[in-house]
Amino acid sequence: MKQLVKIILGLGLVISASSCFDKNSPNYQYMPNMYESVGYETYEGVDNGLFKDGTEALTPPENTVNREWLPYQFDNTLEGKELARLQASPLDSLQYEDNMVKGAELYAIYCAICHGVKGDGQGTLVKREKILGVPSYADAARNITVGSTYHTMYYGLNSMGSYASQMSSEKELWQVAEYVIKLKGDLSK
Repeated sequence: MKQLVKIILGLGLVISASSCFDKNSPNYQYMPNMYESVGYETYEGVDNGLFKDGTEALTPPENTVNREWLPYQFDNTLEGKELARLQASPLDSLQYEDNMVKGAELYAIYCAICHGVKGDGQGTLVKREKILGVPSYADAARNITVGSTYHTMYYGLNSMGSYASQMSSEKELWQVAEYVIKLKGDLSK
């Protein structure tokens, strides 16, 4: 009889313990912040004493420019591009080799995929027919200059978008523009 009572009590204890068990939430949390994280919404007020009313994305003050960037003097128009065609590179001619090395690196990263390593318009995407109509720098009708190349990279042209956001400074845009002119000279030889 005592044996039967022990078995019944043991079964009752196991049944009651298993009925409270939930696989989705553990019975005991050692580090509750790991189970239930505090999520913050963007620009939401946080009760930590710093930003009780929340924060907001502020626009820069008027007449300010990003570091390393000055406003471009030519508009994104055909007239602006023709004016830019006459513009010379502001880079130091004594550092020509350094500018060509950096320009070649950036060209290989951003431009060669479409325009080709040699500037012949036979990049990987053109060969795979993902992009069509990329002309060679040697085309006589192109009549590109360092200024027009900079203008095109700054604003984009036709299906080529702007590459100004990929470069960290105006200097890098000018380095690539000078390298494109070097490629044009190499192709016309």
